[in-house]
Amino acid sequence: MSDSNKTEHDLTEAALYYHENPKPGKLEIQPTKPLGNQRDLALAYSPGVAAPCLAIADDPSKAAIYTSRANLVAVISNGTAVLGLGHIGPLASKPVMEGKAVLFKKFAGIDVFDIEVDELDVDKFVDAVSVLEPTFGGINLEDIKAPECFMVEAKLREKMKIPVFHDDQHGTAIIVGAAVRNGLHLAGKKIEDAKIVASGAGAAALACLNMLVSLGAKRENIWITDIEGVVYEGREKLMDEWKSVFAQKTDLRTLEEVIDGADVFLGLSVGGVLKPQMVEKMGKGPLILALANPNPEIMPEEALAVRDDVVMCTGRSDYPNQVNNVICFPFIFRGALDVGATTINEHMKRAAVEAIAGLAQEEPSDVVARAYGGKTETFGPNYLIPSPFDQRLILRVAPAVAKAAMESGVATRPITDFDAYYDRLNRFVFRSGLIMKPIIQNASKEPQRIIYAEGEDERVLRAAQVLIEDHIAKPILVGRPDVLQQRCERFGLKIRPDIDFEYVNPQDDPRYRDYVDEYFECVGRKGLPPSAARTVVRTNATVISALAVRRGDADAVICGLEGRFIRHLRDIKQVIGVCETARDLSAMSLLINSQGALFMSDTFVTEDPTAEEISEMAILAAQEIRRFGIEPKIALLSMSNFGSRETASSRKMREALDIIWERHPELEADGEMHGDSALSETLREQVMPGSRLKGEANLLLFPNLDSANIAHNLLKVATQALHVGPILLGAAKTAHILTPSVTSRGVVNMSALASVEAQTRLAD
Repeated sequence: MSDSNKTEHDLTEAALYYHENPKPGKLEIQPTKPLGNQRDLALAYSPGVAAPCLAIADDPSKAAIYTSRANLVAVISNGTAVLGLGHIGPLASKPVMEGKAVLFKKFAGIDVFDIEVDELDVDKFVDAVSVLEPTFGGINLEDIKAPECFMVEAKLREKMKIPVFHDDQHGTAIIVGAAVRNGLHLAGKKIEDAKIVASGAGAAALACLNMLVSLGAKRENIWITDIEGVVYEGREKLMDEWKSVFAQKTDLRTLEEVIDGADVFLGLSVGGVLKPQMVEKMGKGPLILALANPNPEIMPEEALAVRDDVVMCTGRSDYPNQVNNVICFPFIFRGALDVGATTINEHMKRAAVEAIAGLAQEEPSDVVARAYGGKTETFGPNYLIPSPFDQRLILRVAPAVAKAAMESGVATRPITDFDAYYDRLNRFVFRSGLIMKPIIQNASKEPQRIIYAEGEDERVLRAAQVLIEDHIAKPILVGRPDVLQQRCERFGLKIRPDIDFEYVNPQDDPRYRDYVDEYFECVGRKGLPPSAARTVVRTNATVISALAVRRGDADAVICGLEGRFIRHLRDIKQVIGVCETARDLSAMSLLINSQGALFMSDTFVTEDPTAEEISEMAILAAQEIRRFGIEPKIALLSMSNFGSRETASSRKMREALDIIWERHPELEADGEMHGDSALSETLREQVMPGSRLKGEANLLLFPNLDSANIAHNLLKVATQALHVGPILLGAAKTAHILTPSVTSRGVVNMSALASVEAQTRLAD
């Protein structure tokens, strides 16, 4: 077996296993309301369900309030033109439709039913789909062959008062529109002057050309070729009413003849159609969109071999400028659904084009960098359109589409507060959006100086740009200036050392001797001679950062992106020390999932804390939680449930609770209890009626480090939670030790928290 055949075989086997395990398919239905008892069932179904039914009967618009319809889309196909597989039928197309459904959910939070219809007759297909209007907020048509797809969409749009969108046509067209807009901009050309040559005249190609006309291209400058050659006036073979719109009055008959002087080549046909000699004949700075898959009309390396001014787009993920519909369709629907649009019109599609094109000209995000192994591009020949992994797409495209729907009069539920709408979208993108909002707002009021031990790390550099742009903090990076400069340029960031942020060069800093003296004062009586102190201050970035905070050269330190947590903890403790109100340092973790926020302590530091230490952890953690605008609800966990077992750990937790109640009776705390009792008031009331803790606990205290760390990691994975932290408690000055798995967004979140903490210390 050849290497290519083996690779294909391995991919096939992996794909089959993926679709089969751990359960068949890629979708399941999950209830969004509790169904734990008879009352829940009575509310969900009979007799309670009658109330929303009658409300909707009186006012159909209330379906958007009482049902999932406003966030539910149907992905519908008859399987006649599936992903290059051709007419494989509706049943065989189901894996593709399920795949489309998960993309809707992943990228835009939209729920989907995939519906495969066994019908080839256009009118019967339209009748089958149109009667589904009461169920869905929108219809996404998929993989229906031309020319039937044109007729199906047109008829459905006439009959239905919800968005009907054939993604193969319009999704591709919107991305192509953005690519052409930016490609011509780079070349210094205007779309109304551009000569456009297309290879292929199917649904996607014609939709793309119509979109380009909508953006300003002239029909007389557009040339189409297909399997029969040039589309010209008078041609009869393989012609239809949609293709005829672009027929040229000409004697030219081949692609090679019409390609001369072309500014744009649009390929939606078959691989190898565009030859290198044809590329040589194109105009200056040509834009080539070779979108046939898996083999483009011309490979990028072939085109670039004959023209170094070519700008290339393909449909492949292994080349720059991938034209991928996922850049568009989830966010088009997100905006349309959120305003209850009755259709997706040209104004909305043009708004999507502009939003996508504009995003490509922004600095690339850290999410894109992670998706592509740390490599990022800035706007230019290799970055005309955003990556499908750029999570800012929903923040740009959905509001643009929603506004366009409102402006064009097709919105039935106009958005009245776009700030709140942006916040909601942002919370979807970054699940920390809601809980971090008060922290970030407070940080931006008086940004503090934060020093980063791993200043040369890409995540820190990306975070620094966000912190500077959003006025959250004033970064100080420990790093070599030449390395910082080079990496900012490599990662496509616009910040620069000495201009936008300060740095501490460990190899050459005028404060070096002062820092050595300060460090020796901290550790000189702990067995470290002056010569070793000099070496540490030259080589240990955490020590350097901690000394900067100790001396007042910075207000907070963030470290831990490299190396062991315990090593950083030792350095912080030696240099910064423990505050007067704590016996020792501890760490609290915040987990954010679809259910909300859960704080856990101590997840990283103290192996077997005493009752006194646990009570201090609880008090310090409660103070920290209030920074988030949340009132702490504290549960002290144990294998014992309110005295059900007598063990050393259960007695310790009861003793810790007594200390908390004595010193801070205002705190809502109780224990010792099981974990399920902590998170369920119903279960807790069965065991301990009248507990001081009401509702669900949001701060969990554990009897030892083993239980805390295990619970933290299990919950993080099991609930797919976002981890914020560790949040270091008890330090004499503001310091946080992160973990090597932290993301750039995590660095931003912790920086905001550090900035607010430093503000508080300054005020005190």
